[in-house]
Amino acid sequence: MTLDKPLGSVIQGSLSEGLEVRLHPDVSVEEMRVGKFLIVQGARSRFFCLLTDVSLGTSSNRIIANPPDPNDDLLREVLAGSGTYGTIELSPMLMFTPQEPGENHNGNGKKSAKKSNLASFEAQSSDNSELLPVKTIPSHFSQVYDASDRDFRAVFGWEDDPHRRNFAIGQPLDMDVPICIDLDRFVERSNGVFGKSGTGKSFLTRLLLSGIIRKQAAVNLIFDMHSEYGWEAVSEGKQFSTVKGLRQLFPNQVQVYTLDPQSTKRRGVRDAHELYLSYDQLEVEDIMLVRQELNLSEASLENAIILRNEFGKPWITQLLSMTNEEIQNFCDEKRGNKSSIMALQRKLMRLDELKYMRTACPHNYIGQILESLDAGKHVVIEFGSQSNMLSYMLATNVISRRIHASYVNKAEKFLQSKNPCDRPRQLVITIEEAHRFLDSSVVRQTIFGTIAREMRKYFVTLLVVDQRPSGIDNEVMSQIGTRITALLNDEKDIDAIFTGVSGAGSLRSVLAKLDSKQQALILGHAVPMPVVVRTRPYDANFYREIGDTRWDEKSDEEVFAAAESAKSDLGF
Repeated sequence: MTLDKPLGSVIQGSLSEGLEVRLHPDVSVEEMRVGKFLIVQGARSRFFCLLTDVSLGTSSNRIIANPPDPNDDLLREVLAGSGTYGTIELSPMLMFTPQEPGENHNGNGKKSAKKSNLASFEAQSSDNSELLPVKTIPSHFSQVYDASDRDFRAVFGWEDDPHRRNFAIGQPLDMDVPICIDLDRFVERSNGVFGKSGTGKSFLTRLLLSGIIRKQAAVNLIFDMHSEYGWEAVSEGKQFSTVKGLRQLFPNQVQVYTLDPQSTKRRGVRDAHELYLSYDQLEVEDIMLVRQELNLSEASLENAIILRNEFGKPWITQLLSMTNEEIQNFCDEKRGNKSSIMALQRKLMRLDELKYMRTACPHNYIGQILESLDAGKHVVIEFGSQSNMLSYMLATNVISRRIHASYVNKAEKFLQSKNPCDRPRQLVITIEEAHRFLDSSVVRQTIFGTIAREMRKYFVTLLVVDQRPSGIDNEVMSQIGTRITALLNDEKDIDAIFTGVSGAGSLRSVLAKLDSKQQALILGHAVPMPVVVRTRPYDANFYREIGDTRWDEKSDEEVFAAAESAKSDLGF
């Protein structure tokens, strides 16, 4: 292949520390940006590299002691490349290695799929090369070039690839070629969207969910704490504007359930389903999760277990109706602690303030959600005014635990029958403020800790959205397959992002230099290498490319023209 003008030469480096490149005299360091992708042409392989640092150097201290006049352009040109020079640090990410004649062929002479650490990430190009993890480095004075569109497509593919569910999430910082994630690999494991407040986590999440729906990679269950995903939401920026929700983009594929029907109606949501929970659906583990919000003592929780063992499912209803005398009699018989039970009773009365809680539910609402998911519908659960942490954590845990239990039964049935018809649809559960559910102190009491550790065993994975990844348990964080992170400032949060990631040192510097808006670092299972992107705009153009066509809003002429075009495509 033909390469453009070289930018510099490799002068030293190592596999662990990366490569140092001296720029050629006619290349300005100001053209080099952290996060940029470059190609190093070695003797046998081409190395796809990420630029991690830029620096200036001089060959003599005399130049520093007596710098040239800023207006003396001639002297600066004379010094450039000899007395003064620019250097960049590169981190090799992948290798394009030509295959030997006859290599990787089956008996019919056709190329066979070769298994590697990159799994399905073979080079997506027509040239006879393999895409391999970096196990070596190029030799001294290997030339460095800008990465081309062809290089990016070979690594990240293209969105309309008929053989893969690729979704374009953005573009490189200095190019207009799409960066795609493999959605099949994305939904295989639990994933995370991270970033400090105001960096666009909600927009990133909305992009990802739209891609999953459009490509039919999985079904989604979204716990929409701030009513940002289901229906119209306020966009970020100085000027007030709104963006479409998933229900508006995919009206026939997305259903909205609400825990606050009045709030949802005020927002103009059409056809939202009401959702209520009953006290007998609450387990002691659910109460343990919100012990901080309810200010419960350890003694009160121990007595809750005694009450649950005695009364069974209606233990909360029974407790709330008990008089002081009945509590005393219960303690005398069951060795409970009166003051702890009375404190528990008093604090559980706060649950009556939750609009969606009922003593008994005449309808199985969670069963209805499961039916929607089984039918391939994507479900958004809105909280409306019930978006406080007590309400959000309680409802999210209760609903997810029951849905997970159903998926466990389905998965076991499928494993027994081996019938493809019994295979459950892959489910992705989206939760916000994830550290509240996955903190080390409570992760054992939440269903989400279980799901994160199961690695898709029962066809259920998580999409966690959080601004404090350091608050998530390290074991759970290590199971996060793909991490999409906007700007983070806290050192603990940055450390958490790179838990279990090799080469984290160079990537830290990249993350620290992201813009505060519309830039993100993507690394992990769904991409063949870490990549910095300008995120795809969530705008009218995106709606046209991704959303379902609203034929009821089209003119008769447009509908008839589309029908004739479809008939022609089918050969009629």
